[in-house]
Amino acid sequence: MMRNEWILDVLADLKTFALSNDLPSLAEHLDDTALVAMAEIASLEERMKRQLHGQDTNTGTYPGGFGAG
Repeated sequence: MMRNEWILDVLADLKTFALSNDLPSLAEHLDDTALVAMAEIASLEERMKRQLHGQDTNTGTYPGGFGAG
């Protein structure tokens, strides 16, 4: 299920480029972006596992919030 993790390698390469070219702010933002990517990949993998096991994927918080609609 690790098919999306290639993006982490790309972000690491971009960070290396940024650091090598005196772009420290960009490198820091790429660190933040990598954290977001890891969280989303983990979430996606968890949803896929639940689907494979036939568990309801529609549980949780309604995106509109309480009283929406």
